[in-house]
Amino acid sequence: MVGFTLLVALLFARASTAEPIPSPTRLVYAPGLIVPIPAAIPHEDGDMVDRRILPDLRWIAARFPIMITDGYSGPLPNGEHAGCNNCHVKGSDHYNGLAVDIVPVSPSSRCDSHWTAITRLALWAEPAQNKPRPPFRWVGYEGDAGHGCGNHLHLSWNHALAPRFQLAEWVETFPAGKAATSATKQPPKKAKPPAPSGPPGGISQARTGGISAAGSGD
Repeated sequence: MVGFTLLVALLFARASTAEPIPSPTRLVYAPGLIVPIPAAIPHEDGDMVDRRILPDLRWIAARFPIMITDGYSGPLPNGEHAGCNNCHVKGSDHYNGLAVDIVPVSPSSRCDSHWTAITRLALWAEPAQNKPRPPFRWVGYEGDAGHGCGNHLHLSWNHALAPRFQLAEWVETFPAGKAATSATKQPPKKAKPPAPSGPPGGISQARTGGISAAGSGD
């Protein structure tokens, strides 16, 4: 345990000096669409997300060795279901396609060296507990039930209020490529619209472990 504590401290120091999140973040008002995650971003078969966060995921995947195990969780227009069925808590951002669950490229159910990069990513996205950097709404890892080293990392993006299984009017992203820039409009000249309140995402406490698109558990 002492060794792991020292490792986390070292990773925190590295994360604090790592490349900053591209800024300024922006609100993307372009129409959302649930799309398959491209092959360039390691993921489990069938994983999908709102296309507006794909540039951010590409940016992250180019700098951290990640494997996405779940994104959008809900019904599709063809009657099929994407993601892990009934794995997530009520109000989860997975139901809007604006959250992903992440494990190492070489999976391990133990908190070992395979998780070093994932822990570094978690500390980079949330340097202090419950104080994520924009554009992230919630980061689920150490200190969050059902998450953490040996389990999985959860990342949620800030977004407008949206009912379950519906696309948000806007999503906060960082400028990570042409897709983000071209799909962005300046927000109205008023205070930033409120983000959702309540459960930020994450999983049902009745199930733990990595999420599979085939629904093998969470």
